[in-house]
Amino acid sequence: MKTIKVLVAAVVLLIFAGNANAQTKFGHINVNELIAAMPDIKVADKAVQDFATTLDGQMKTMTTEYQTKIADYQSKEKTMTDAIKEAKVKEIQDLEKRIGEFQQKAQQDIGKKQEEVYAPVLKKAEDAVKAVAKENNIAYVFDSSKGVLIQFPDGDNILPLVKKKLGIQ
Repeated sequence: MKTIKVLVAAVVLLIFAGNANAQTKFGHINVNELIAAMPDIKVADKAVQDFATTLDGQMKTMTTEYQTKIADYQSKEKTMTDAIKEAKVKEIQDLEKRIGEFQQKAQQDIGKKQEEVYAPVLKKAEDAVKAVAKENNIAYVFDSSKGVLIQFPDGDNILPLVKKKLGIQ
């Protein structure tokens, strides 16, 4: 008798669990496509490009100085004393080192700039996805741009709803 009660209770729990799962909604969105459609991304891209152009200008100035020093050294090398040659070589090597350090620092700075200007765009997209999911009772949203989903029905793609939420045509 006790076994039958436990069995009935287990069946009832499975039925309720099955009903709860049947009501859980899933959605998907191509986040890359959403970000590319956002006007904010063009502003962010321009800010990063402008920053990189500034650093590139500084790099070109350093490279020109380096090339000038090498050309000057090569043209006057035969008339230089050993002490002057040694000083000029050290000067050129120091400039080479500074150029290498500048390149590394510039790459790091560009990465930081990207994080800085893209963070608000990504946050805006994330907030819109969450809002659309909440408004449409969607419990889980998958990013289809990551290739995680193998099959999904078109009707569950929330990209159009999120674009509408953000005012993107």
